[in-house]
Amino acid sequence: MNVVVVAAHAESLVNFRGELLRSMVANGHDALALAPGNDTRVRAALNTIGVAYATVPFDRTGMNPFRDAFAAVSLDRTLRRFRADAALVYGAKPVIYGSIAARFAGVPLRAAMITGAGSALGGASGLRRRALSLLLRSLYWVALRQAHLVFFQNPDDERFFRSMGLVGDRHQVIRINGSGVDLERFSLTALPPAPVTFLMIGRLIRDKGVSEYVEAARRVRRTHPEIRCLLLGPLDSNPSAIHLDELEAWRNEGAVEYLGAVPDVRPFLASSHVLVLPSYGEGMPRSVLEAMAMGRAVLTTDVPGCRETVEDGRNGYLVPARDAGALADGMLRMLAQPGRLEEMGRQSRAIAEERFDVNAVNRAILGAMGLN
Repeated sequence: MNVVVVAAHAESLVNFRGELLRSMVANGHDALALAPGNDTRVRAALNTIGVAYATVPFDRTGMNPFRDAFAAVSLDRTLRRFRADAALVYGAKPVIYGSIAARFAGVPLRAAMITGAGSALGGASGLRRRALSLLLRSLYWVALRQAHLVFFQNPDDERFFRSMGLVGDRHQVIRINGSGVDLERFSLTALPPAPVTFLMIGRLIRDKGVSEYVEAARRVRRTHPEIRCLLLGPLDSNPSAIHLDELEAWRNEGAVEYLGAVPDVRPFLASSHVLVLPSYGEGMPRSVLEAMAMGRAVLTTDVPGCRETVEDGRNGYLVPARDAGALADGMLRMLAQPGRLEEMGRQSRAIAEERFDVNAVNRAILGAMGLN
C-alpha cells in the first residue's frame, strides 16, 4: 500500500513516528511523510529508512483561512500524485485539513490521531477564546466525519470528543498508549550524584507550565540553593510562547538554567534525578515516557495525558495544574526523601516496559490500519 503520514512538526516524524514509519516500510508499504518546512535533517533521517519526505504549507499557529485552504488544496494534490491508499494525520491542523483533503483525494483509508485536545478547543473566558473554541469544534466536526479510524492517546480526550459529538458510532475508535518509547534507545540509567537536579523538557509555551516551573524553582531554591533546576526546549511561535526577553530575565535571575534545544535529550535525562512537566494537558507526554524509560521519578500535573504516566507515590507525584505553589510543594516533597528517588525511577521503568513500549503501540496502530 501507499501510505501517507501528515504531521504538524517535521521533527516529530523522526522523534515520535520514526519507528512507526520504519515498520510500515519493513512490512512492504511505500511511505510518504509530510510536514511544514524543508527540514534537511528530517529529510535525510527519513530517507535512511526508506521514507520519502515532502512539504505541506501548513502555518502551524496561524489563523488565516485562505492559507489553510491553500494548504488543504496542496495536500489534496500530493495525495493524488502519490496515489495514497491510506493516510494517517496527527496534530490539530493535519487532522482538520488533512482529513478533508484525504476525503477529496479519494484516499480509501483515513485515520486521525488526536494527540491532545488543546486549551483552545476546550474553551475559556473571553469572547475571542470562546469564538476560537467554537470555530475549532466546527472544523473538527467536519474533519472527523471524513475519518474512518480515530486514535486517542488517553481516555479523557476520548470522553471529551465524544461529549462534543465529534466522534461516535460511525467511527472505529482505538485507544493507544501515546507514541510509546523506544526502551532500548532510552535505557535504564543510574542516578547521578548530588545535588538533586530537576529537569523540564518541552516547547517554551505557557500551556506546558513553563511559568509555573520557573516560579516553583524560585521558591524551592530559597531554602535549597544547592539544587539545580534545568529547562530544555526550543522557543516557539505559538501565541502562548514564552518571549525571549522573559527567558533572559529568568536566566539572569538564576531561577533556572536554560539549556536551549538539543537533538538528543538522553544525556540531560541521565544527569537529572526528576523529570518535571507542569503541563495544562497532553495527549501523552513523550518527555515523561522517555524519562520513565531511563529510570527517573516524575513530577507532573493531574491533567489528561499526564495523569496516565504516574501512579501517585509509586513512580512520582501528581499536582494540580496552573499552581506554582503546589508544584513547589511537590519538589520539596521529593527533596525530603532523596533515598526514594532511585526506587521511584525503577518503578517508572517497570511501568514503561509494561505499558509504553513503542513496538506494542505501533503494532496496535498498524493492526487497526491493516498495515501489519
